[in-house]
Amino acid sequence: MLRSMPLRTRKHASSLTGKNVSATRSTEQSTPMATAKTEPMKLRELIIDKAIIPTLVATKRDDAIHELLDALVAAGKVSPQIKATFLKSIIDREKRGSTGLGKGVATPHAKHKSVTRPFVAVGVSKAGVEFNSIDKQPVHSIFMLISPEESPELHLAAIQSIYSQLSKDQFRNFLRQASTVAEVITILDEADAGH
Repeated sequence: MLRSMPLRTRKHASSLTGKNVSATRSTEQSTPMATAKTEPMKLRELIIDKAIIPTLVATKRDDAIHELLDALVAAGKVSPQIKATFLKSIIDREKRGSTGLGKGVATPHAKHKSVTRPFVAVGVSKAGVEFNSIDKQPVHSIFMLISPEESPELHLAAIQSIYSQLSKDQFRNFLRQASTVAEVITILDEADAGH
């Protein structure tokens, strides 16, 4: 899967995982799975439209996570019965190390056995959310990823797709200015199209 990604994306993957992508590549080539060509994930394929919140109310990390989970429940992507499980998993992960990457973005995430494909809720905050980010600055864009428990390769591909866009100044700036769901969707579509 990493083999089919552009070199720049593979470099981002290395910084995210701390693994040598070249070494991963050579081992993948010897496995039968490596012969199947996998296209990089489009960001738009991950986003749940009904779980886009262009005006987050929350100003604290845990409240923002709760708000995004509520949107996923309302969109029918997370069962109300296991919402508390997701909430605990995401907050426990944040306590081990913040997913506030700096530059106003955060990527909280969790895995669960009930999930078959990765999906993402997006929250935008003009005021900013206190997220214990590495640069100690408020977060204005949150991409909350939910992935299958047994598919680490799908989780990594989704993280790479999100990170490759969030690393771009223009994408972050446009997203921060969005005030409607339609505007967020347009920005995501343009990002996937390479504009």
